[in-house]
Amino acid sequence: MSVHAAEWEKQIRGFLRYLRLERSGSENTRKAYVHDIGILQKSLISRKQDIGPKQVTSTQINELLRDLTETGIAPHSQARILSGIKAFFSFLVFEDQISDSPAALIQGPVLPRKLPSFLEVHEVDKILECLEIDGADAIRDKMIVELLYGGGLRVSELSNLLITQIYTEASYLRVTGKNNKERLVPIGEEALNAIQKYKDLVRSSIHIKPGFSDHLLLNKAGKNLSRISIFNIVVRAGKMAGIKKKISPHTFRHTFATHLLEGGADLRLIQEMLGHESITTTEIYTHLDMQYLQQVIREFHPRAKA
Repeated sequence: MSVHAAEWEKQIRGFLRYLRLERSGSENTRKAYVHDIGILQKSLISRKQDIGPKQVTSTQINELLRDLTETGIAPHSQARILSGIKAFFSFLVFEDQISDSPAALIQGPVLPRKLPSFLEVHEVDKILECLEIDGADAIRDKMIVELLYGGGLRVSELSNLLITQIYTEASYLRVTGKNNKERLVPIGEEALNAIQKYKDLVRSSIHIKPGFSDHLLLNKAGKNLSRISIFNIVVRAGKMAGIKKKISPHTFRHTFATHLLEGGADLRLIQEMLGHESITTTEIYTHLDMQYLQQVIREFHPRAKA
């Protein structure tokens, strides 16, 4: 191993420790950042620039971004890669390894503002009606939909939800979100009833593996249900209900926020319930709401058409 390669490896190890201990970053985030740093390393090697991380310049990072554009890498993917690179060099500044980050002033690609898809109330009702059948899977699946829609949870938050985080009498959940940040999410009677039914009729008959006794959602092997399994359950439920839209667990999160906004809920409260750090992230739902209102006007107002 060359001296520079050893230096990259050493700094990446330190970066991973920092993410784990100081930032409480998830394993997925850590893997993604290492992947992004690896892309920068490959770019340097392809240009025969055998240097360590402390010698990287903004010019070399800009060259990487140009290469990504020329090879057809999507703007969202470029932005994610740049985000990982920025985080790495910010760490080096934090550790006094370098004085300034070469990535600090680099602007990422302009991203198109994509409005999230959502379900109408009758479509959610249709999905839930399809799950009103006997059987362990249906009881579990209905609870999953009730929690995704009723609480606006991320799929990882639902997968990792603990029984001790459910406060039935107070009607709220204590959810562990991104970067291990906790928030309180109020949930309604339907979701609470679905939880109780699942616990009484399904979960009670599962042989639970050691270490998973507090997890709400369990698979048949007695471990917590994975995000992929929840994704597949949601897709299957949508197909059962005959919904033509592309559905994922995140669709119910968007639907939760959109229906609250349409019902008159304050945007700041929606931000709190979704666990968004910035109000600008939540503001996308105001655009979605306006698009919906414009559609209603076009379809039903007598003066909307020439």
